[in-house]
Amino acid sequence: MSDSSLHRRAFLRIGTLSLLALPSLAAASTSGAFLKARSRSLSFYNLHTTEKLSAVYWAEGDYIQESLAGINHILRDYRTGDICEIAPRLLDTLCALHLQLESAEPFELISGYRSSTTNAMLRSQGHGVAENSLHTKGMAADVRLPGRSLALLRRTAVSLQAGGVGYYPASQFVHIDIGRV
Repeated sequence: MSDSSLHRRAFLRIGTLSLLALPSLAAASTSGAFLKARSRSLSFYNLHTTEKLSAVYWAEGDYIQESLAGINHILRDYRTGDICEIAPRLLDTLCALHLQLESAEPFELISGYRSSTTNAMLRSQGHGVAENSLHTKGMAADVRLPGRSLALLRRTAVSLQAGGVGYYPASQFVHIDIGRV
């Protein structure tokens, strides 16, 4: 095998890995605003605790740990108080969704992280909760956005192709996760 074919393989391997990492960001915004932003921010209003948070969680190419800690706190399991590290890719998806919808309103949070105890309790009560819910891994959130219809929120989330989207109009929320599309 020649040196040039080794270099080509290394290049292809790096290129493939880069493409695998890119879809969650590239698909996150058809307008490109997300990718061009110098900072990324999110605002939440937790309907269960009435807490509010607005935070720049990413700037100058890095996630801001203090802001991530605040987001982890507001998205905690409000029933148990348990906190989980929320996946940055979920935050990026929510940020891209917010940008696409051109909203200045905070996301109203119905459910972020759920402990395995809470998840099991909800399952036992017949709430249609998945046994291995991505909520238990900090990879899902149930939200709505004031001033935007649930149908529009759902359509826009689906268009991002960044993960799973569930639509629950009777319960007034859209489920967004970073699992399979």
